[in-house]
Amino acid sequence: MRFGEIQENEKIINFNLELKCNNCEKKVPGGMKTGEKYFETEEYFTKLEEFKKTYLCGTCRDKKRSNK
Repeated sequence: MRFGEIQENEKIINFNLELKCNNCEKKVPGGMKTGEKYFETEEYFTKLEEFKKTYLCGTCRDKKRSNK
């Protein structure tokens, strides 16, 4: 999954996260990609923490969408 900013012709950094769904607590694979300039910046860490707080697995996300 792409995370953050990746500019044209920029080197891509691959990293893994320990992700759990915030609804059902199921662990999910956390293979992520981001741009070299964005990786490990202050904005990166801020957005990463927000992403972890709001992450839903595909099943829970689909349930939430279908309930609307």
